[in-house]
Amino acid sequence: MINKCLILAAGRGRRLSSLGEPKPLVRLLGLTLIERVILTLRRCGIEEFYVVTGYKGKEVRDFLDKLSIQKGIRIVHVINEEWEKENGLSVLKAKGKIKGKFLLCMCDHIFQESMVKKVMEYEPADEEICLCVDFRLNNPVIPDTNEATKVLVEDGRIKDIGKKLKKYNGYDTGLFLVSQKIFSAIEESIRRNNDSSLSGAIRILAKEGLVRAIDAGKDAFWIDIDDEKAYKRAEKELLNMFSQKDTDGPVSRYLNRYFSAKITKYLINTNITPNEISLFSFLMCIIASLAFLLGKYSYLLFGGILAQISSIIDGCDGEIARLKFQSSKFGAWLDAILDRYSDAFLLFGLTVYAYNPLKPLLTLSIGFLAIIGSFVNSYMADKYDQYMRREFQKLKKHKPIRIGRDIRVMLIFLGALMNQVFFTLVLIAFIMNLENIRRIIILYRNQEILD
Repeated sequence: MINKCLILAAGRGRRLSSLGEPKPLVRLLGLTLIERVILTLRRCGIEEFYVVTGYKGKEVRDFLDKLSIQKGIRIVHVINEEWEKENGLSVLKAKGKIKGKFLLCMCDHIFQESMVKKVMEYEPADEEICLCVDFRLNNPVIPDTNEATKVLVEDGRIKDIGKKLKKYNGYDTGLFLVSQKIFSAIEESIRRNNDSSLSGAIRILAKEGLVRAIDAGKDAFWIDIDDEKAYKRAEKELLNMFSQKDTDGPVSRYLNRYFSAKITKYLINTNITPNEISLFSFLMCIIASLAFLLGKYSYLLFGGILAQISSIIDGCDGEIARLKFQSSKFGAWLDAILDRYSDAFLLFGLTVYAYNPLKPLLTLSIGFLAIIGSFVNSYMADKYDQYMRREFQKLKKHKPIRIGRDIRVMLIFLGALMNQVFFTLVLIAFIMNLENIRRIIILYRNQEILD
């Protein structure tokens, strides 16, 4: 099992210098580039990190020392005083320090976890080198193909690599699984061709048939952040990727996430934690429910708007947690508990607002059915979401519709806007309980999900 990684972070990165120096410490959505790479790899099972530093190396090493203590990560420093030369020398500096097979990547390449896991799952021969290759020649994250390192792959093996290749069928993603053979290949490339680049060593190994290509996958995301345009593209793609959940309902997917992603973009650069956002969203719902109790349309409208804003902000906690690797079981549990309390307060407030002294039992019954239907809907969400994920894997293109909290809060907002509170409670009670019956039938037919 591969549990070590060598990360190259020695270069200056002049094209990104307007955003800060040194390049490894440039912040992207709340985390430095080097930090984002390390935490991604850690989630994939990497336990030891060997980081090659050069330009402003002391700043980078001081940062990594703090990160090592804060996160409990083993980080070994490798210093390259010749950082202005080609990147193969940075790899060569780790010779004798890192043993066995290991991952090799760059500090300015952002990868999706699935790519890393795919590379780690491969079992190469003793001296074989593996390179993760993107075969999508029209990949939109590579607008400037002149700057991309290209590869020619035949029968699963790399035949040639370089930026100036005229014949190619894939792009070098910068993610390698290498053996100790990489060091001798770099030395041979320097001796034979005066070429100290990593690509030069790969070309030598390719001629020996020792470089295997691993397909990144048609849905894989990766990006080389080498200039401001790439930085902005990475920011946009990461926000889109981490703001979506496969269990989002239609309101969350097509409305709430649009706004929450924009809010997250600003909150993520602060010290506000996901749990604090959850509590703030809950507080907004409490204020909204108190507004309902005042019994006037102006307060009703204010409460409805506040409830919908709360629903949007409620998405920010998960987005920030995923983007900053702060997700925790406690955080998810706390968010779920606060959502249940929020639902109860909001629906109770609406029931009081709609209360009719001439028909007290009808009003209270409808309010009760709305509350209990919403609670049961949330209770069975976990098992139903498992079903949804399985169905999505089958359907691929069509996500099953999920009726949940995002729809409830939107109905509350619309009901407040139109001053149709009793009708809104009837609608919520009907939709939620009907959905619960539907889920029971579905899960009865798929009882293995309950095991």
